[in-house]
Amino acid sequence: MTAKAIPARMKGLNRAEICDQNFVEFVREWDGQVRTAPAHGDPVLPGSALDATGFVELLESQLVSRHLDLMARVLRVQNKVFYTIGSSGHEGNAMVARATRHTDPAFLHYRSGGFMAERFRKLPGMDPVMDSALSFAASAEDPASGGRHKVWGSKPLWVLPQTSTIASHLPKALGTAVAIEQARRIGIGHALPIPDDSIAICSFGDASSNHATAQTAFNAAAWTAYQKLPAPVLFVCEDNGIGISVKTPDGWIGRNFRDRADLDYFHADGLDLAAGYGQVQAAVEHCRRTRRPTFLHLRTTRIMGHAGTDFEIEWRPLEELCAVEATDPLLRSAAVALASGLYTKESLLATYEAMRKRCFAAAEDADRRPRITTLDQVMAPLAPYTPGAVAAEAAREAPHDVRVAAFGSEDKLPEKLPPRHLAIQINNALHDLFCKYPETLLFGEDVAQKGGVYTVTKGLQKAFKGSRVFNTLLDETMILGLAQGYANMGMLPLPEIQYLAYFHNACDQIRGEAASLQFFSNDQYRNPMVVRVAGLGYQRGFGGHFHNDNSITALRDIPGLVVGCPSRGDDAATMLRTLAALAKVDGRVTLFLEPIALYMTKDLYEAGDGQWLFPYPPQSETMVLGEGRVYGEGADDLVIFTYGNGVPMSLRAARTIERKHGWKVRVVDLRWLVPLNAAFIAEQAKTAKRILVVDEGRQAAGVGEGVITAIAEAGYRARPFQRVVGADTYTPLAGAAFLVLPGDEDIVAAADRLA
Repeated sequence: MTAKAIPARMKGLNRAEICDQNFVEFVREWDGQVRTAPAHGDPVLPGSALDATGFVELLESQLVSRHLDLMARVLRVQNKVFYTIGSSGHEGNAMVARATRHTDPAFLHYRSGGFMAERFRKLPGMDPVMDSALSFAASAEDPASGGRHKVWGSKPLWVLPQTSTIASHLPKALGTAVAIEQARRIGIGHALPIPDDSIAICSFGDASSNHATAQTAFNAAAWTAYQKLPAPVLFVCEDNGIGISVKTPDGWIGRNFRDRADLDYFHADGLDLAAGYGQVQAAVEHCRRTRRPTFLHLRTTRIMGHAGTDFEIEWRPLEELCAVEATDPLLRSAAVALASGLYTKESLLATYEAMRKRCFAAAEDADRRPRITTLDQVMAPLAPYTPGAVAAEAAREAPHDVRVAAFGSEDKLPEKLPPRHLAIQINNALHDLFCKYPETLLFGEDVAQKGGVYTVTKGLQKAFKGSRVFNTLLDETMILGLAQGYANMGMLPLPEIQYLAYFHNACDQIRGEAASLQFFSNDQYRNPMVVRVAGLGYQRGFGGHFHNDNSITALRDIPGLVVGCPSRGDDAATMLRTLAALAKVDGRVTLFLEPIALYMTKDLYEAGDGQWLFPYPPQSETMVLGEGRVYGEGADDLVIFTYGNGVPMSLRAARTIERKHGWKVRVVDLRWLVPLNAAFIAEQAKTAKRILVVDEGRQAAGVGEGVITAIAEAGYRARPFQRVVGADTYTPLAGAAFLVLPGDEDIVAAADRLA
């Protein structure tokens, strides 16, 4: 029968119902030879590495997964369940869970119902059915995400909840594997939250393996192994031959990965528990023993479509659908169950139906549980902030003897030296963070021996050794993936992104992964880190767009992220202390945006005046999140809001404006760009007769828009104001760069218009 000849009634058939009925009919009609049931520790079938008890338990995990899928398809139309991307056909991933430990961190894709059901066995008293039902129902009592998303996750089982971004979890899985080993080298192995010989597990589909983010993880894993550095990650490619509706070419995964150097390849049949378990076990044991990146190619299939809304009959020939459904791994498991003598037809069907009843009962129970009903509940885990604890942690001083050793002598402690420029004070603050937090790591491109392209990290590797300060491969996605891995293992990562323009290549590692983890795990998992990014414009004799990127729009749009931008050295030191404290106390993902053009700036008004050099603040001095700096307190004729390079520009322009118009000018350095402190902005605008917003970013979607919004929403719409911003263009090379960026004279001209 061709697809065109399919009767209309058959086109409307529910393939989930067909797969369900297929199992029942297969068992009823099975007429194979029955063996004597194996004893507890005997192979389920001759030659199998899987014993009888293991098979029975894996079969149960498969049934849990399948009936959760079937339940979801039925109850979704009743609005009791809100997720229908299922695991049907992938139930063999339960073998990976059985062969690993519950302390092996797992980063799973969405077809992991079998894995989760099996991992639940690792700890007593846990119920995979009820926990999963609560997640399907978006219940506020969902132990994984608190009802914020249907995710596979569990804090006690070390399954870190993932979002649905394709392949975006692979870099942090590799980062976690590297972090497990790195802990030994930096001397805090005892602080690891899991055993030293743990491995990281990461599952994904065959289609996802082609994604650029997946490829960067495979490359980085091989790059690491090539240098004989341990990276115990188990990449599990669950190959079902299709991505939504796009087929993977036959043999592509094997051809692409079988012979990759430094990525050890194993194949296992995920459709057959008896045959596949030994192959899975071999891959897991190899990864754990050799500490090398291991690629497990797990054969699976996909039945019942990509999701409940995927009516495959509309785009797939019926013959093809039937052929795929015939490879259902539960049919093979039923055959093994019956042939081994462990089940009779009656007992197997009774077990099947009992699981159906259990899953539906749990779902109905979950539907009666509370759901999220307020915005406050939604946002509760997104951006935790405990000001008192953060302030106390930021002010806590590093041990004096450790500081003396790091800086070289008592006389070289930075607070005893003359005022310095921004780059040196950032360097001093980084030294102090390393003294204060022995779990701190700094890494990125060129940060070690060279000390960064602007020497901001100079001397750190010498003072704290290569296990804590090291170069990475040139890959921003992997740098941020490593940061998440180190954070998962209890360390405090300070990754460096060499230029702001390079961050955009890897933005999803912060937006989709790092910053979302607290939200999707209900604050059970955290990614504490301080990402250092050199950026913004005004470099002279160097650059063009990729070294003078003035767009921070992508940063402003990341929920939960904190972004600080200092304009002077003392602010940089106190801001770094607060950012690190936010990471340590509240688990926050923070970003330190360093204005490159101000790194070496010493003067403010005239050459040699030294008015942009500042002393290093005492360790007890900190900066409150959202706190700005005000120059010219009480001056109300004109108030200028700005940040970064705009601060010294505005101060110079203010002097000219005061002389020209006789005004008293106040300059407000925002310092904190995400989140903007609307209350502080409104307070500064309250008495202003005129307002200027100087934003070195672009006109569209810049910080200035947020400032204007805060002022308008506070009720100060009538105040005359002007905005001085960059043009909506990429930055050109050489002197032309200054045509697209605001300058001192533009600020003065805007004030003239206000006059």
